[in-house]
Amino acid sequence: MKKISLLLLSIITLQISLQASTVYYVAVDGNDNNSGTKNLPFATIQKAQSVVQPGDTVYIRGGVYHLTEAQITKQERIYACVTYLDKSGTAGKYINYFNYPNETPVFDYATVKPANLRVAAFYVTGSYIHLKGFEVVGVQVTIKTHTQSECFENHGSNNIYEQLKMHDGMAIGFYLLEGSDNFILNCDAYNNWDYFSENGKGGNTDGFGCHPREGSRNNVFKGCRAWFNSDDGFDLINAFEATTFDHCWAFYNGFNKDFVSEGDGNGFKSGGYGLQKLGNQIPNPTPRNTIQFCLAVRNKANGFYSNHHTGGSNWFNNSAYKNATNYNMLNRLRDTIQDVPGFNHIMYNNLGYKGGRETQNIDAAKNTLANNYFDLNLNASDTDFISLDEKLLTTPRNADGSLPDISFMRLKPNSQFIDKGKDIGFVFKGTAPDLGAFETNK
Repeated sequence: MKKISLLLLSIITLQISLQASTVYYVAVDGNDNNSGTKNLPFATIQKAQSVVQPGDTVYIRGGVYHLTEAQITKQERIYACVTYLDKSGTAGKYINYFNYPNETPVFDYATVKPANLRVAAFYVTGSYIHLKGFEVVGVQVTIKTHTQSECFENHGSNNIYEQLKMHDGMAIGFYLLEGSDNFILNCDAYNNWDYFSENGKGGNTDGFGCHPREGSRNNVFKGCRAWFNSDDGFDLINAFEATTFDHCWAFYNGFNKDFVSEGDGNGFKSGGYGLQKLGNQIPNPTPRNTIQFCLAVRNKANGFYSNHHTGGSNWFNNSAYKNATNYNMLNRLRDTIQDVPGFNHIMYNNLGYKGGRETQNIDAAKNTLANNYFDLNLNASDTDFISLDEKLLTTPRNADGSLPDISFMRLKPNSQFIDKGKDIGFVFKGTAPDLGAFETNK
């Protein structure tokens, strides 16, 4: 939580620094031969990047920006990178790409279909960049074999991705392969389904994928939502450094928006490395990912899943509802690719209800378990909750971009799960923390 507080402080510091920066503008009716002023805006973010310096801000006016293949900036590896952000800010002087206040820019990639290449709508190798308040839609997949495309791919450090929406396309919403201290804040990825490659099941299309290479540390996802992504909501299968998911929601993953079964369908997939990797192909020690105050609802497979990880992770104050399995801590051995019941997990204050299975692969003797609904032998009922109306999950966000204040899975004041948690250092009300993702206002 200290790390998250420092990142939030950096955002506040950034807003102060804007007063001394140069401001440029991009608009649907702009022209890249313009000077980039409010009255003479640029047409593309790529042009704006060519002139910005650390501390500058680019305001993107509202409207739909229809991208074309002619706007592909660069080929990187097997990716056609449409907008390629390789210019960095500095500590205290971010380069900012913000929606113009009270306007919504939408970048539409439906006609960007380069042959034999993956598509990256925004490919970010620069650092100290802050992107905020716009949408990416319609990103395509054009390769028939095993492949993927991405709305955002990150390779830089100290970047902030805030209030972004990645939806109604065939691509992964947000994808990180390297870079440290990145903060993904209050973003939504939904209705993404690759119906073109392989068997058309969207087997690579996650809402958020974080797979940092060795040395890429301290990446945090906070307040993000992932739903109706055809594979997983949040995926860490190749994370070689620890990642934190804090106050994030994953629901309806593994289905398309008509609830047709598609890919894997896990809410939070915490680690794994793939069953083909052995020994020195796997980081040692195994990273301990942290999943805290998160909500997983009606995902096709598991709500919270260790995914054949070779070590334990931290699972604090999470809530699961109607997943095929609510909590599955399946691990594997490092050198033999043998699946075993989960070990070395730390699980405190977790809550679940109405799972096809409530738990799987949790060996009490090999994990640190305390004050979870399953080890307290407490069985939930509808009467424990103010609401179980799933329609509330897609309620619009608050004005500041934070998650909506909804009553779904919040405990009634007389619930058996009130004050049943273990004090692990987070703020709570009453004599002890409540179980689950939501602390009750008593």
